[in-house]
Amino acid sequence: MTDGLIESARRILAEARSIVSFSGAGLSAESGVATFRDPETGGLWSRYDPTQLASPQGFAADPDLVIDWYNHRRQSIATAEPNAAHRALAARRDITHITQNVDPLLDLAGAEDVLHLHGRIDLDRCHGGCGVSEQIDLADPPPRRACPSCDEPMRPAVVWFGEMLPMDVFGEGERACSQCDALLVVGTSAEVYPAAGFIDIARAAGASIIIVNTQPSAASRHADVELIGQAGEILPSVLDSVPA
Repeated sequence: MTDGLIESARRILAEARSIVSFSGAGLSAESGVATFRDPETGGLWSRYDPTQLASPQGFAADPDLVIDWYNHRRQSIATAEPNAAHRALAARRDITHITQNVDPLLDLAGAEDVLHLHGRIDLDRCHGGCGVSEQIDLADPPPRRACPSCDEPMRPAVVWFGEMLPMDVFGEGERACSQCDALLVVGTSAEVYPAAGFIDIARAAGASIIIVNTQPSAASRHADVELIGQAGEILPSVLDSVPA
């Protein structure tokens, strides 16, 4: 990464009237939040396929196992704190944030306009769809329990494999990307659709694409500027010097 690339990214953001950030697991990795598919070496959960646990089918087959796995993840996230990249993004009140992450670290950093595309792990909701949603304590999450309204099981308020993304959130993300001048893609390889389509939407709208990642990925081909390195080092350098 060169100073010239940093300056190019700063110039794009300084000239943009509307900026959107689109983040993935790499944004929170520096806070110690393991990516979804990272094995926990030697641990109980390394024996299980997370794509099976994070599904309606897995929940139907063994709800206690699924809740125990999510509560283990919740307790690990409870000790995490926003890193410098979260704080740099949150400090910019002019940026709309779309994140694939289910952790609340962007929100805890102070970001006010966060679209959680895959839901939030610090919430439970009714699996029966009655509309009940409850904040939970990540450090002390509840065991499997019934919805207080309809008696259907409560579950983490995240999007599981085989489920639709929340259309209201997705629609807001589409609108934001279709109207932005700059899209800042952070810590995601942009391989999974439909979320990766946000880059296509922004590009079609004429936006400049800035990629921040630890290594080249499928997102690289979209980049006007690609910054390779740790987001916690790059984003403060790029964003702190750009007037909001």
